[in-house]
Amino acid sequence: MKKRMIRVLLVALVVVLAAPLLVAAAAPTVGETYRTFLGFDSRISIWLIAEIHLMFGAFVLGVPIFAVTIEIIGWKTKDPRYDRLAYEFTQLLGGAFSFTALLGGLLTFALFGLFPKFMEFLSGIFHDVMYLYAGLFFLESTTFYIYYYFWDSMANRKGLHIVLGILLNVWGTVIMMVANSWAAYMMSPVGLDKETGQFVGTVWQAVNNPLWTPLNIHRFLGNVAFGGLICGGYAAIRYLGAKTQEERAHYDWMGYVGNFSAMCGLIPLPFAGYYLGREVYSASAVMGNNMMGGAFSWTFIIQAILIGGLFIGSNYYLWIGMHRIPGAERYTRYIKFIEVVLLLCFAIWLTPHNLPLSAEEQIAVGGQYHPTLKYLGLMSGKNAVVNLIILLTFASFLLYRRANLGDGVAFSQQPAKSRVVLFGVAGLVILIMAWYAKSLLSLDPASLDLSGETAKYFVLPAALLIIQIAAVLVTAILTLWNRGKLAQLVYVGVTAVDATFILGVYGYVIMAVANPFLRNVAVTQWLILMSAIIWVTTIDVFLFKGAPQLGEMSWGKMPVRSQYTLIAVCVFIVMLIGLMGFIRSGLREDWHIYAILQDSSEGSWTPDNALMAKVVSACVLIFLGAISFLFWLTGAGGKKTETAAPSSPEFSVTPK
Repeated sequence: MKKRMIRVLLVALVVVLAAPLLVAAAAPTVGETYRTFLGFDSRISIWLIAEIHLMFGAFVLGVPIFAVTIEIIGWKTKDPRYDRLAYEFTQLLGGAFSFTALLGGLLTFALFGLFPKFMEFLSGIFHDVMYLYAGLFFLESTTFYIYYYFWDSMANRKGLHIVLGILLNVWGTVIMMVANSWAAYMMSPVGLDKETGQFVGTVWQAVNNPLWTPLNIHRFLGNVAFGGLICGGYAAIRYLGAKTQEERAHYDWMGYVGNFSAMCGLIPLPFAGYYLGREVYSASAVMGNNMMGGAFSWTFIIQAILIGGLFIGSNYYLWIGMHRIPGAERYTRYIKFIEVVLLLCFAIWLTPHNLPLSAEEQIAVGGQYHPTLKYLGLMSGKNAVVNLIILLTFASFLLYRRANLGDGVAFSQQPAKSRVVLFGVAGLVILIMAWYAKSLLSLDPASLDLSGETAKYFVLPAALLIIQIAAVLVTAILTLWNRGKLAQLVYVGVTAVDATFILGVYGYVIMAVANPFLRNVAVTQWLILMSAIIWVTTIDVFLFKGAPQLGEMSWGKMPVRSQYTLIAVCVFIVMLIGLMGFIRSGLREDWHIYAILQDSSEGSWTPDNALMAKVVSACVLIFLGAISFLFWLTGAGGKKTETAAPSSPEFSVTPK
């Protein structure tokens, strides 16, 4: 590990020192013919290197987030087993940092060697930011190794150690944001003179381009989900190979924590993706139409299958886990209903709008579009069901959380600070929904390129937000009257009706008469759903505060199919990040910088889905092989980890 630490720091130092030379060396080669990467196509070579680098980068940025979170929980609860779990998560990062640094160096040299004209243009704008990036990577690597190697020696200064972990996450997040500015600028360039094409703006304008913020949000949540599921897959493999019950109990718990952490990122991720897609449309209508209705439309059907697999797999893992919880039999009868609705939603989620039919098939169907199912392929239907999928997943977590708990202390008997928290959360949720309702009612149709008469269509979403506000007030009163469970059912029911059934159907109306307003409808759905997750969780915390446990958790007694489920969702998330990397970058088609700097190389054509599948599959196999090798090294030569079995739901990371 010490040799690896030195190697990573040296790579970072080389990048810092070599960057100015690379920028300077690029200028004389402008206009030269494109090169190949050891005889291979330059674009596919960059595709492979960049995607695998991105996967490792997502892992080393996602894992520290919940590793530090678990360490803080252990510090507050004074339980050393949380600390050991956080240490084991961190232990997985050592080799991943080395691979990320080495791939980053290879990508840097490949880009300057293969695409000198493009890199001259990009570095001419972002050269100061590139130096910052290299310096931040050096800081991140140094902070990581101090954080990791001083874990035990700083046991009596845990607060300072946690500060190091927080700094590690800060450096990693800023590094991600800096790199995102380059990728986003390639899709939505700004600050350019229209006649000469020369950059006349500021560096901050280039960094803060239209797609930077949505890409940051999308990738941050994606990194959390990615890191959690990779760690869950690691825990599953270790569980299957465990020799003792203590080891199985430890890795069972580790797998649960990884899956839980991943779902915290995965639940809001579809909305972050919608936000990014909406801004792509705003930046370029041509790029947006090509994304959803052109060459890339069928990649989103594949995306829907993978996302559906993630949600179904994570729910299935939770349902299996309920069998190890005494008292869970009270709720298992509800699972079949959740499962049926979840599968129906999944079927709608992956239904395409247009079908790849032969002439004979089109005659039989009556056209390229199915007369009924074509409506399920539109965004209104998909927005509706994804809200319901997330709400059902949230319900599964609630059932899992309360499975081993009896009735808690009545809310009327809880201390005054409980009422302060309850009303504080209620006030926050109400303020946000009231603010957006007001913005909808005062929205100028002209800002959406709509006529004034379309303003009447803005009223219903605002009215539903007001209904949600009323539901918050009613359920707050029910909670104060010790009817917390009824309050949860009422608010979840109102949310499902408003966000899924009313706004889901209303979206079809808006598509026909005021299509640009559909993005505001989607935001309304998201706010309603997030209000339910925040508000219902708050009620649940107080509902089961001080609740007695109904028995000991049977950690380590999960059937093997549960571990194969964790491995499957781990593979799904790697495939998904590979697919989305292709979509985001491929939308530029034959442009290095969209509509500014064109790619005239022989490989500038847009790959078809067959080639996409081959290259993405190669990325997935290479990454999984490399990460498996690193995990094997961790298990073979890593520090011995305590495997004491958690004995109760105290080891659940859900709030109590």
